[in-house]
Parts: sequence; C-alpha cells; structure tokens
Amino acid sequence: MFGMKIGQVAERAGVSVDTVRFYERRGVLPAPERMPSGYRTYAPATVERIRLARRLQALGLTLDEVIDALHATDSGDATCASERWRLEAVLERIDAKITELRAVRHEITKVMGACDRGECVFADDEIGA
Repeated sequence: MFGMKIGQVAERAGVSVDTVRFYERRGVLPAPERMPSGYRTYAPATVERIRLARRLQALGLTLDEVIDALHATDSGDATCASERWRLEAVLERIDAKITELRAVRHEITKVMGACDRGECVFADDEIGA
C-alpha cells in the first residue's frame, strides 16, 4: 500500500511534523506502518483524522475528550445522539467561564468607577470586596 510520509501528512493537515508525532503518541492517530528504512507511512485518511481532531479541539473538547470520541467512532459506537453529551459538557464549561468572566468584568468596572471618583484602589485591599 502506498502511504504518505510524515511531512506530507503534516503539510496537508496544516500542522507541524511534531504535532503528527504528538498525536501518534497520544493515540489520536493509529500507529503508522513502517517502511524497511524505518520511515513512517500514513494512510491518506490520516489527514482527515487530524483535521477532525483539530476541529473538535477548536470546538472546545480537550485532547482526552477528542481521543475518546475518535475511539468511539473507530469502534462503530458513535452517533450524533450518543456523542451529543460531549458538546453539552463543552457548553457547560463555556457557560461557567462566561459567568466567571462576567464577575471579573463587574469587579473591573467597580475599580474603574472608584478611579473615576479619585479613589485609586490599586494599592488598597478592597479590590474584590
């Protein structure tokens, strides 16, 4: 079977060679075949798998969650319905982070208001009170 070398995979997937190796070590990618010279050879589907992993990470899944989702897909157990919980968990994390950021934003506006009144609080213990 004709396979691609690691540099070709990296270029087509838009990642570095180190990323391909890292994904291989972490289990995102199956172990590639090796030529007699020791060079790794990858199936063309490897490029799409890397792209999918990157897309899932961009959606907020952790690398461990991506690996788990890919393994579920590999075993044939994954459907939109069975995997929806992963995206719901990401939304919950995002919502929690938004709540946290809103609280920090509120504190910043309080400090700015105090500054506007000439009450500099940068050296004061009342920040966040």
